[in-house]
Amino acid sequence: MAILIDENTKVLVQGITGRFGELVTRNMLDSGTNIVAGVTPGRGGQKVWDVPVYDSVGEAMEKEGEIDTSLIVVPGPAAKKGALEAIDAGIRTILMEVERIPLHDSLEVISRAEKAGVRLIGPGSGGVVSAGKATLGFIGSASDVAKAAFKPGKLGVISRSGGQTSTLSWVVVNSGFGVSTAINLGSEPVLGTMFPELLPMFEEDDETDGVVYFGEIGTVMEEEAAEVMKEGRYTKPLVAYIAGKGLPSGLRFSHASAIIEGGRGSAESKISTLRDAGAHVVENPHELFSVLQKVFGPGQG
Repeated sequence: MAILIDENTKVLVQGITGRFGELVTRNMLDSGTNIVAGVTPGRGGQKVWDVPVYDSVGEAMEKEGEIDTSLIVVPGPAAKKGALEAIDAGIRTILMEVERIPLHDSLEVISRAEKAGVRLIGPGSGGVVSAGKATLGFIGSASDVAKAAFKPGKLGVISRSGGQTSTLSWVVVNSGFGVSTAINLGSEPVLGTMFPELLPMFEEDDETDGVVYFGEIGTVMEEEAAEVMKEGRYTKPLVAYIAGKGLPSGLRFSHASAIIEGGRGSAESKISTLRDAGAHVVENPHELFSVLQKVFGPGQG
């Protein structure tokens, strides 16, 4: 079943006629994604890889029927307008593969999405991969990467980092398992969907046996995820690594929001809280191979 996207999800690409839009569309089609339309204002009537292009999201919905999901790959200054257009048109899931969005734009989009009940991934997300079914965004859509890191299986993968999403999936595969759905949360300072919101979705997915997570300092996502586990809304195994242990307060690390302030968001706090909730937290990434096999059994796939 996977979560967020599968082979039946009807996908729209906003910004499809740009250089990156064309590339990611081709790769997504090659991975089995059901792309039904693209949108670029002023380019209506064209086709990209045989996908029809419309001038607006509303026109695409009128001509193609209900569309489930939109991938936004427009430049940062145009991202807010594109996201609000998709929200207003009634699209239920949006992934913003856009970086360097003005903070006030991100806050407005996230607020509007929450009020409309829209699932927003990103901004700054590299994508979502439901292995062997479909991809949304660039991660996992190239065939060579997909074969190495995104083999189908029963472990969910979540990471704030796009690169670590692929690396963590590769670790899962090379530990003898496979991936149900892998999600890159996004690199921007504020995000739509967070780590604790995804755990109940994986809990309900009968094709997921557990989740593997790569975290880092900053924010309180892990502490909130621990509460989800304690409340019984996620009961499957969680294996995690938290980067940034020992870093002092006030030091930036990796992403824009990965900063410890006043002791909140430290790796030590995250590790302790997750362990108290029953998660298997490793001290270094090399331990993931053995811990995955210990928790899920050798070669479950």
